[in-house]
Amino acid sequence: MNLPWHQYLMGVIYVLAGINHFRQPRLYLKIIPQCLPNPNLLNKLSGLAEILLGILVCFSFTSNIASWGIITLLIAVFPANLYMYQNDKAALGLPKWVRLFRLPLQLLLIYWAFLYT
Repeated sequence: MNLPWHQYLMGVIYVLAGINHFRQPRLYLKIIPQCLPNPNLLNKLSGLAEILLGILVCFSFTSNIASWGIITLLIAVFPANLYMYQNDKAALGLPKWVRLFRLPLQLLLIYWAFLYT
């Protein structure tokens, strides 16, 4: 069964985002809320999850479970986006309006993943 091209696009985006967790960990470490333990491990786990789920969403026999995994991951990392919005030190130089825009963008990404469940 062939998957729609935009499902492959989603997979590639998540794989690239996951790889970036290992290429530029400092970007992600800055946005992990300080109240969470072991930011290095959380960064690596979320990067690995993005890579794995990005690959799995590209196969018809695993796309359903991978899509639910992506939805779960997006919910799990939402506190980092909220922390980034609230904390100027975690802003990565982005203006406040861009950081605010990222919050509802999570809902769109969840909807996109839900299309493949």
